Order: sequence, then C-alpha cells, then structure tokens
Amino acid sequence: MNERKKGLAMVCLGAAMWGGSGVAGQYLLQDCGFSTAWLVVSRMLLAGVILLLIDVWQYKESVLRIWQDKKDAWDLLLFAIMGLLAVQYTYFACIKYGNAAAATVLQYLMPIIVVGYTAAVSRKLPQYRELICVAMAIGGTFLLVTHGSLHELSIPCNALLWGLASAVAAAYYTMKPKRLIRKWRPTLIIGWGMLVGGLFLLPVCPPWQFTGEWNLLSGLIYAYIIIFGTVAAFGFYLGSIKYIQPAEASILGSVEPLAAILLSIIFLSASFGLMELLGTALIIGTVFLLAKNK
Repeated sequence: MNERKKGLAMVCLGAAMWGGSGVAGQYLLQDCGFSTAWLVVSRMLLAGVILLLIDVWQYKESVLRIWQDKKDAWDLLLFAIMGLLAVQYTYFACIKYGNAAAATVLQYLMPIIVVGYTAAVSRKLPQYRELICVAMAIGGTFLLVTHGSLHELSIPCNALLWGLASAVAAAYYTMKPKRLIRKWRPTLIIGWGMLVGGLFLLPVCPPWQFTGEWNLLSGLIYAYIIIFGTVAAFGFYLGSIKYIQPAEASILGSVEPLAAILLSIIFLSASFGLMELLGTALIIGTVFLLAKNK
C-alpha cells in the first residue's frame, strides 16, 4: 500500500470509528441507562490519560511544558472546556434524546457556522458557493428533522437543540486549537484537552457515582468507545494528514455520518425514509463544496 492509499484508508477508518462510537453511545444511554454526564466524564478522563501516555512514549518529552506558557495554557483551557467538553456533552445529549445518526448529521452543520463566523469577523460576504452551502444545510436540516412536513418533528425538540449546540461547539473545537497544534503536536493538545475537560466536569458527576446497567455487552461497547471510538479514531484521522491533503481528509470525514446511519440501521433497527436520506445528503454535500474552496 503506497502512502496515499494508506492516508485514505486511515481517514476513512478513523471517521467510521467516530460514527460507530455514536451508535455505541446510543445503546449505553438509551438501553443500559447510562447518564450523559457519566459517559462523557469517564470517556474524557480515560482517553486523555491514554493519549498523554502515547505522547510521552512517542516523543520522549515532558507533557507539562505546555503549561509554562500563559497564553498556551489559557488557550488550552478554553479548548478543553468550550471545545472538547462542550462538543462531547452536547453530542451525547442529542443521542440520549434522539438518535446517533441524527446527532452525527446535525453536527455536520459545523462548516456552515465556521463560514458565518469567518464572514462576520472579516466583514466580507460569503462567496456564492458558501451561500449555496448555507441553503443546502438549512434545507437538509429541515428535511432531516421534519420528514418534509411543517406539522411534526422526526426527532424531539430537545434533541434538535442539543444537536445544533453540538454543531456550534464543533465549530469552536475545530477553529480554536489550530495555533496550539501547529506549535506543539496533536496527541499532546487532544490528550490534555480530554483530561482537563473531564476534570472540569468531575465535581458535577464523579465517575464513582454510576447509574446504569453493567453486563458483558455494555462493558465491551464502553471499551470500544474509549479505545477505538476515541483514541484510535483520533490517531487514524490526525495521522492521515501526514499522507494526504487536509481538504481530502475533511471530505472523507463525511464517512462518519454515513457509518452512523448504516450502523444504526444494522444494530439499532433504525429506519430512514427518503426525506431523511435526502436531508443527510444535502448536509454532507456542503462538506464537499466547501472543501473545494482555497
């Protein structure tokens, strides 16, 4: 396998693992009675420790150096709490009240929020292609959550609100760490972000205060979320940038909602009509159009 094929395989595998973690989370939250806060705090603490250990093993450097710079430390705190913690909690809350497929697709409204924020900051109107993407995203969201009818929602209103909040958090999570990752390295930033975000939520929901049902299946699914849906997924996705262009990675990242939909149909007996599939296609299509912009 040449380097390009390796990069393409890595990004698709990482995105599919992310999609799978949403479906796994839906089973734990809805069928096993896990609380959203407990799942988020335990996932972030464990994943953060694992990623920092991987960083020490790979780079042989102290992971504490980043805290010596006040600006880096402050930016890392903001990224951990307003980025990683916010996007994890809102995403799983949307799954709790709705379903994994809808939560993953709604989170893909994130590029539109980035476009709007960039236009506001630069005080320039979006390009025509970006305006088309905005229209596609609005239309896709309407079809996804209403079945194309103004008289009903296909997912509960609180799930819709959590999903939109997840898209906003994902936009912040995408833009905020750019300087830090360039200066340091992805495993260090994501590792500390996970750990700090988990520690911030710790007083609200200590991991030892668990509610839910543990059995062999729920234990295996929880292990999947930590090892494959978080650590391995980040590793494959970020590692793919070494072999392919970031724009290609962002396009192939749309494997995530497709994986979430397919796995929901296979394992959770979810049903998707023509309107939901059309809405999903419109939202994912915005990623392809925006990735063409320089």
